[in-house]
Amino acid sequence: MAHILIVEDESSIADTLLFALQADGQQCTWLQLAREAVAQIQHQTIDLVILDVGLPDINGFEACKLIRQHSDVPILFLTARDSEIDRIVGLEIGADDYVTKPFSPREVAARVRAILKRTSNGNSSKVSAAQFQIDKARLRISYRQQALNLTHHEYQLLEQLLEHPEQVQSREQLLKSVGIATEAGYERNVDTHIKSLRAKLRAIAPDADPIQTHRGVGYCYSPEHA
Repeated sequence: MAHILIVEDESSIADTLLFALQADGQQCTWLQLAREAVAQIQHQTIDLVILDVGLPDINGFEACKLIRQHSDVPILFLTARDSEIDRIVGLEIGADDYVTKPFSPREVAARVRAILKRTSNGNSSKVSAAQFQIDKARLRISYRQQALNLTHHEYQLLEQLLEHPEQVQSREQLLKSVGIATEAGYERNVDTHIKSLRAKLRAIAPDADPIQTHRGVGYCYSPEHA
């Protein structure tokens, strides 16, 4: 079950989308204002956003730009405008698809399924997590829109954890992810790197604890605690 965020100020349209997507097995949240959606995406894991272009506070294009500052969550634009320039602008600023009103709810549900399938199978250079963003080209990870100052091993360990959310990984697995043989007697040094990572994350968000310890097993990244 994916979590879909619907950002639409017309209740009749939102109700239609909610019914179609929930019938398709998706979990949905409905918001009427763009700024509320931008804030929620920063604090909650969202799998896809259906974003109306004509919103009462800021338009969907501007909202998309704000979202793209900290998240690669897939975005499907919903709009009454059907001009080619609008579609091009929407796609160029980071949208994944574009549906014009009036629309078929079944078509929207089908497009949502297609986007989710494509993005879940793709080899993206960034993690679609609410609070983290990985730039693999620059070997950089940002947390809550702030770049982290990481050592090479810290970067590799955090990247490995982020790319497997909620999956507990042993010290041995984490060592393999950074290319160190387990027989090198390095396993306990993983704890030192994790401790350093946590200190750097807490310097940005003191109340958060995204790296969870599972005693006797290993560590995992928990989006819920990020």
